Amino acid sequence: MNHSLNLGRSVFGHPDNKHKVMSRMEADMLLSEWVKNDRLRLHMMQVGKLMHHWAQEMEQMDDANAWRWELAGLLHDADWDQWPEAHCRKIIEELEKRQIDPEIIHAIASHGPVHFGVEPETRMDKMLFAFDELSGLIHAYSLMRPEGYSGMEVKGVKKRLKDKSFAANVSREDIVDACQRSGMTVDELISFIIRHQPAVCLA
Repeated sequence: MNHSLNLGRSVFGHPDNKHKVMSRMEADMLLSEWVKNDRLRLHMMQVGKLMHHWAQEMEQMDDANAWRWELAGLLHDADWDQWPEAHCRKIIEELEKRQIDPEIIHAIASHGPVHFGVEPETRMDKMLFAFDELSGLIHAYSLMRPEGYSGMEVKGVKKRLKDKSFAANVSREDIVDACQRSGMTVDELISFIIRHQPAVCLA
């Protein structure tokens, strides 16, 4: 466990701010200011879109609620590029200052329970945790395939998942834990990501 990143609390934001969000323009401005690493920005955009599609398709949510989910994914690593030693603390404090929906803040705070000491509780929490590491591994796999995402199969991803030397920074333990918490099989999550992730690219 990385004790230095432990947030030391499990309540975030204020209940009065429920459903308060940033506009897409505000979120984009924050990302362009905070995240200079294009690969990291792409990862955050990918996770954001996965959250959006999941909210609409699997939770039958409207556009406004799907944006809440997308915002959690879009901002979950916003402070990692410039302030890795203050990850997730800095983005949480920024969102609290902006009076953003506490559910969004809690999802960000719980996307790495081993690191941040915050348990994923809501559906939003659990799906952000589930998509984070798996999304990164699948994107890494697409980069080594001449055809990218085209024709990618679940079994190919699972082969890379078993190979600990491939995308070694991706925590297999977190993936197993997140799948169990989400109530989904790893096959179902991989299939969903393969279906939705290719459409996301940097502008």
